[in-house]
Amino acid sequence: MNKPQLSFWQIWNMCFGFFGIQFGFALQNTNVSRIFQTLGADYNEMTILWVAAPITGLIVQPIIGYMSDNTWGKLGRRRPYFLYGAILASLSLLIMPNSPTLWVAAGMLWIMDASINVSMEPFRAFVGDMLPKNQRPSGYVMQSFFIAVASVVASSLPWMMTNWFNISNTAEAGAIPDSVKFAFYAGGVIFFLAVLWTVVSTKEYSPEELEAFEKAELEEQDAEPYEAHRSATQFFKGAAVWGAIGAVSTWLVFDNLDILDKNLTLLTLGLLTFGVLQLVAGWMEKNNQDNGYLTVMKDLFNMPSTMRQLAVVQFFSWFPFFAMWTSTTAAITSYHYGTSDTTSTLFNEGADWVGVLFSAYNLTSVFAAITISFMVRMMATKYAHMINLALGGIGLISFIVIKDPQWLILSMVGVGFAWASILSLPYALLSNALPVKKMGLFMGIFNFFIVLPQILAASILGFMVNKFFNGETIYALVIGGVSMFIAALLCLRIQEPEME
Repeated sequence: MNKPQLSFWQIWNMCFGFFGIQFGFALQNTNVSRIFQTLGADYNEMTILWVAAPITGLIVQPIIGYMSDNTWGKLGRRRPYFLYGAILASLSLLIMPNSPTLWVAAGMLWIMDASINVSMEPFRAFVGDMLPKNQRPSGYVMQSFFIAVASVVASSLPWMMTNWFNISNTAEAGAIPDSVKFAFYAGGVIFFLAVLWTVVSTKEYSPEELEAFEKAELEEQDAEPYEAHRSATQFFKGAAVWGAIGAVSTWLVFDNLDILDKNLTLLTLGLLTFGVLQLVAGWMEKNNQDNGYLTVMKDLFNMPSTMRQLAVVQFFSWFPFFAMWTSTTAAITSYHYGTSDTTSTLFNEGADWVGVLFSAYNLTSVFAAITISFMVRMMATKYAHMINLALGGIGLISFIVIKDPQWLILSMVGVGFAWASILSLPYALLSNALPVKKMGLFMGIFNFFIVLPQILAASILGFMVNKFFNGETIYALVIGGVSMFIAALLCLRIQEPEME
């Protein structure tokens, strides 16, 4: 029993909710640094405040993936998470621009990002659930299309509010401009309605149907069902190694705070935490316990080989985007506009131009997605991904070369190709290498390698910029460009799974 081919409009409907999800995500990425700066954060605080987003993803996505794999009710398997996440995220978007203080805004970022992740994570697995292998690239390209279109509109929305509707983009010190507030209000409504469309218009396959589809795939491939193995002893050894590295490095950071940065403890305590997590898993395995936590830990160490290779590429691909999202406003306003005064007209013109630049890379990604669909017909998917990542690296490094901010549009063309590729090609490769029953969980685990580089960036980026580049934030984008080139080279290691 094979999955039926879906029509263009069926794929459109099942992916349309991603338009709303990305609308909220793009508003967050483009404007949260601006909100933080307006409420008094300096650059070094910015990276630590932004770490809320990746940490919530690290925690929420595997949990939601595991739960959605094992859910079935009136709304189906994935759709309950689409809907409930959309309700919470929409409310967060309405509240965020009214934050009275920096720490309230930081707390709202945690809530908003967690809610977005509740909706977003099952959407990735949804394509694997609903489409046969040969149509999955089309599904992820469709998601990329909606991501791009939503990002173009959302990133430019504050600029549109000012230039099209004459809504003020300035305010007194410590106050969020009305242009940003109204953009977030619109985002909350659009997020909810777009997700609701997918929930209402798409019917999911039942667990019995999915089991029959998986059985047919395994018989065709003459493959064995997936099983995860890791002994208690292996967990305990890993706990000892990672725990020791984390403890010693944390002590070294605290003992040398005069020359090191406290943000580095995000990295060192993360290593220590990974050791503790393995210790807990080892104890559970030794006592023959069987639960979701142990399942996640075992699957983490038993990823399919293609997933392992893609994970490293993802790591170096996402570090640059976290650097760009957190640093572009500070970099452009200081390097290209020559000001860090958040109350000045010049600063807010620069901040608005950042929104336009972000729209430019997202608009480019619309056309890049179409181009990529032709690229993968002419060459192996990994080579197409490598070329696009290299274009992104060139785009980010060129920020320091181009002096006129208007010409930075060209830089964003390269970034747009990398973005379109990152949002589609890794998932097209990955979904065909995963067991159907654990599609949601493995998609959640794969998110670790999107989140971990963001935590690393939050840990070291401020330190590197301040210690080695005299606090000139433009170099954060250059560092991101170098990381993108590393990701491009690592594509050569990927072994592509066979398509039907």
